[in-house]
Amino acid sequence: MPMHTSQGNRGSRDRGVGLGLALASALAFGGSGVAAKPLIQAGLDPLHVVWLRVAGAALVVLPLAVRHRALLRERPALLTGFGLLAVAGVQACYFAALSRIPVGVALLIEYLAPALVLGWVRLVQRRPVTRAAAVGVVLAVGGLACVVEVWSGLSFDPVGVLLALGAACCQVGYFVLADQGTEAGEQAPDPLGVIAYGLLIGAVVLTVVARPWTMDWSVLAGSADMNGTPVPAVLLLAWIVLIATVLAYVTGVLSVRRLSPQVAGVVACLEAVIATVLAWVLLGEHLSAPQLAGGAVVLAGAFIAQSSAPTKGSPEPVASGGADRDLSVRGTAA
Repeated sequence: MPMHTSQGNRGSRDRGVGLGLALASALAFGGSGVAAKPLIQAGLDPLHVVWLRVAGAALVVLPLAVRHRALLRERPALLTGFGLLAVAGVQACYFAALSRIPVGVALLIEYLAPALVLGWVRLVQRRPVTRAAAVGVVLAVGGLACVVEVWSGLSFDPVGVLLALGAACCQVGYFVLADQGTEAGEQAPDPLGVIAYGLLIGAVVLTVVARPWTMDWSVLAGSADMNGTPVPAVLLLAWIVLIATVLAYVTGVLSVRRLSPQVAGVVACLEAVIATVLAWVLLGEHLSAPQLAGGAVVLAGAFIAQSSAPTKGSPEPVASGGADRDLSVRGTAA
């Protein structure tokens, strides 16, 4: 009995620590758009901000890449796909979207990813999905209609909305790759190694696409306007690299090692709420009542899709790609 009690206490502590780490990850990811948008408005191209974020984070995690260098030989396709979609694709589309539409709207649209994963599972893999998951999809799509205010002829920039949808589609690629990475069981690749090489590969790809040598580097020596308050640009960049990327990814990984992927995925939904609140307070981006209601519906749909997923190996229908996200390294740009 004392042994069982000790194990139970240890399990409770692990869950408590896991929830704390998951919340820290959501907070860190949620602050990326709020820090990036002033840099874009100060004169940096969105692709250049993405490159600075990914390249800076890649330098920080370089020791992890050296430690897990065997992954280059063992999982080249997984690392390449992760770098292209989960890192370069998601973040480039998200940052380009928030240069045209509010931060909260861009991130809420990106949270259609769990619903899109169900479409992949049902239409491409031809596997059944749960009824609850289907309800989650309907809620997410209906909520999105409120967020973008379709009744007013899409009041937001259509290109910005399409870019945010592109970020959601890249998130689907991440979920599919993460699911493939867990098939090896105990031989599954270390998620920290996947993060490191994903950032390195993403940095290489973005270097070719963003052409940082054409960037106006002088912007980083000045300040950026955050709703009327000047903030040193280099401070915003440091936040994006160290907090919104490195810390966010690492805490996300550690949280899922203490929680189930479903629970961690549900907590991750708070990222959209945090980003919307921070954008409201720090950038003055106010959303209307229908948009706030629609955002709540989108998150409710994502919550249902995530939490209704059966465990891996269960004969039950599939609910969400997030259910098998044992790599637990979100490619969200947020």
